[in-house]
Amino acid sequence: MSEATIRTPQGEAGHGRRLRLPQSTTTLLIITVCSILGFLLLVEVLNVAFRDPYADPPILFSLSGSLAGIPIAELSLLMFGSLLVLLALGLPLAFVTGSLGVVFIYLVGDQLMLNIIPARIFPLMTNYQLSAIPLFIFMAAMLERAGLIDEMFDVVYKWLGGLHGGLAAATIIASTVLAAMVGVIGAAVVTMGIIALPAMLSRKYDPKIALGSIMAGGTLGILIPPSILAIIYAVVAQQSVGELYVGAIIPGLMLSGLYIAYVSIRTWAKPELGPALPPEERVSWAEKLKLLRRMLAPLALIALVLGVIFSGAATPVEAAGIGSFGAMIVAAMHGRLSILSVKEACLATMRASAMVLWIIFGATIFVGFYILQGGQTFVSDLILGTGLGPYGVLILMMIILVFLGMFLDWVGILLLAVPIFIPIVGGLAFEGVFGLPGVAPHEVPLWFGILYLVNMQMSFLSPPFGYALFYLRGVTPKHISTGTIFLSSLPFLALQVLGLTVCIVFPDVVLWLPRLIYG
Repeated sequence: MSEATIRTPQGEAGHGRRLRLPQSTTTLLIITVCSILGFLLLVEVLNVAFRDPYADPPILFSLSGSLAGIPIAELSLLMFGSLLVLLALGLPLAFVTGSLGVVFIYLVGDQLMLNIIPARIFPLMTNYQLSAIPLFIFMAAMLERAGLIDEMFDVVYKWLGGLHGGLAAATIIASTVLAAMVGVIGAAVVTMGIIALPAMLSRKYDPKIALGSIMAGGTLGILIPPSILAIIYAVVAQQSVGELYVGAIIPGLMLSGLYIAYVSIRTWAKPELGPALPPEERVSWAEKLKLLRRMLAPLALIALVLGVIFSGAATPVEAAGIGSFGAMIVAAMHGRLSILSVKEACLATMRASAMVLWIIFGATIFVGFYILQGGQTFVSDLILGTGLGPYGVLILMMIILVFLGMFLDWVGILLLAVPIFIPIVGGLAFEGVFGLPGVAPHEVPLWFGILYLVNMQMSFLSPPFGYALFYLRGVTPKHISTGTIFLSSLPFLALQVLGLTVCIVFPDVVLWLPRLIYG
C-alpha cells in the first residue's frame, strides 16, 4: 500500500521526523476534516452575513461566543494545544498562529470582537524600525551573490591552514564575519557546509570538529549585528535597536572566541583531529598580506554600516539603506553586479521578508488576544508561584525558550514568549549573585534581550530538533550519520551554555559597551 508523509515542523529546511500513514487513511481523514470544517464555515458565514447577532436567532447554530467565560487555564490548554497539534501536522507557523487567533477570538467573543485584529496589526504595518528588515536581507543577498563568502573563506583558510585545527578556526572566523554580512542562520550554515566541510573532510579532519565548528559559527548570525531578530525584539520590547546591537557585540565575539579556543585546544592535544596543511599548500606572509586586499571592501562596508549606527549618525533603517546600496557597489567592484543578480537578490528578499512579516502578524494576533484574556497574569502567577527567586525565574525562562526552540522558529518564539516574559522580568530585582554587580531596573529589558539572543543560538543546536542540525544534514555526505551531527553539536552547545551563564553572572559583559557609548 502506498504511503503519505506528514512532516513535523523542524526548521525552515523542512527536515524532521515523518509520520507515515496509509494513503487511503490519509485521504479519508483529509476529506472528513475538510467537509466538517467547510460546513461549519458555511454556517458561520451565513450567520455573519444575514443576521443581527444581538437580535436574530442563529441559522442552524452559531459557534460565536461558545467559549465565552472559559477559565484562562482551559483556554491556555486549548490555544497552545491546538497550536502544537497543527504544527505537528506540518502546517506553517506563519498561518497557524494567525488563523488560530481569529478562530479563538470568534469563539470566545463574537464577530465584532474581530475588530481587534486590525488594531493589533496596523501599528506593526506602520512601524518604522521594521523597514530595516528587508533592507538588511537585501544587503546580505547581494553580498552572497557577489561571491564574497567563497573569497572570505579562501583568505582565512590560507592564513590559518598551517595550524592544527586551522581550517576549523578559519571556518568560525569566516562565519563570524559572515554573520555581520548575512545574519540569516540557514544561509550561513548551508553555505559554510558547502564550502568548508569538503575542505576539512578531505584533509582528514575529525567529522565532529568539522561539523560542530560549522554549526556553531553559523548560529552567530542570530546575535552579531545586524541581527534581524534584534530588530524584531526591539519592536516587541520597545527597546533601541542600536543599544541591542552594541550590547550583542561582546557576547558574540566571546562565543566566537570560545569556539575557536575549543577547536584549537582539542587539535593541539590530539593533532590527528585537525591536521595542519602540508607545507606545499601553505602560502608566504607576503602572499597572505596580498590576500587581505580581497577583504577590504566587504569589511569596510560592515564597518560603515555598524559605525553609523553606533555613532548615532544614522538610524538602523538608514544604515540598512546605506548597506544595501554599498552591497551593490561591492558586487560591482567584484564584477558580480548584473540585472540577474539584483533580480535574484530582490526575490530572495521578498520571500524572506514575507515569511518574517506573516509570522509577526499572526503571532501578534494570537498572543495579543491571549494577553487580553488574562494570559499574561496567568503565566506570571504560574512562574512566580514556583517560589523561585529572580535568577531562578530567569533560568526557568531560558529553559522554556530552549524547549520552544525545538519546535518553533526564532521569530515565532520571540513573538509568542517575549511579550509574556518581558513584564515578568521587568518586575524582578536582579541585584547580582556571589556579591557581583546586578542590573539596574531600566537596563533589564536590554540585558534580557541579549540573553534571549544567546539562548536562540542554543535552540538551533539542541538535539533532536535544532534547526542547524537539519540545515547541515542537507549538505553533509551520506556516510556521515545524523547521530554524528547530533554528537558534534554537544560540545559547542555546552560552550553556549557557558556563554549564557557568563552573561547572566557578569551582566557588564552585555551592558558595559552600551553604557560607554550611549551613557
